[in-house]
Amino acid sequence: MIVQLEINDRRFTADLSQPLADLSLAVSDIARAWYIDAPTFTPVVLGDWTGSVASGGSVNFFNIGFNPHAHGTHTETAGHITMERHSINKHFNTPMSVAAVLHLEPHDGLVTFERFQEHWDALALTERKPEAVILKTDFSTEENKEYSGTDWPYLQSDIGAFLLEKGVEHLLIDQPSVDQEEDGGALACHHSFWGPTPEQSLHRTITELIRVPANVAEGLYLLNLQVAPIDNDAAPSRPVLYALK
Repeated sequence: MIVQLEINDRRFTADLSQPLADLSLAVSDIARAWYIDAPTFTPVVLGDWTGSVASGGSVNFFNIGFNPHAHGTHTETAGHITMERHSINKHFNTPMSVAAVLHLEPHDGLVTFERFQEHWDALALTERKPEAVILKTDFSTEENKEYSGTDWPYLQSDIGAFLLEKGVEHLLIDQPSVDQEEDGGALACHHSFWGPTPEQSLHRTITELIRVPANVAEGLYLLNLQVAPIDNDAAPSRPVLYALK
């Protein structure tokens, strides 16, 4: 399926039948953080009936126990940091957007605003006005990862403030959080991205624990951000990239 797009007075095409990359990590024991145990998958038991074909049941009928912030790729609204736990399902409404991918190597565990701006300027993104920014900060080849206690790389809070100023609505990163694992509850980049009145930014999202494959170079792409319809501040998600031609 070929679609035509007009972006900032430039015309592009994208083939929606040929996604370039799925950036998501499944709700499984592939990647987890925040000292949470692996998700659980258990068959329902009702009297003599068990929801497992392997155990003699007629169908597989499993309960799943997981935490969207800890298990796999997830997208969150500003309800993550507000008094009221606003629902991502209610406020997320832009599944298609133009996204800029940036490769930012951390220095001493920090992605600095200076490094970020160098890459932003090199791609002339102020003029190109992406609606989403995808940050690749992890260049390892590990498939499975336990992030708890690793003090993963994080973003300088000025990056969040800059993206707010530039009108970027969606920030995606390949770490469990845009912020440091242990920061005393400051969540500086979360707050700077959603601004001093986060209730007015409920449509803007942060997506964490993505995986950016090696074949995704820096540049502009079409992003389809698919978010599970769960009434919670965060929900599992699947960001899919398409090449723009």
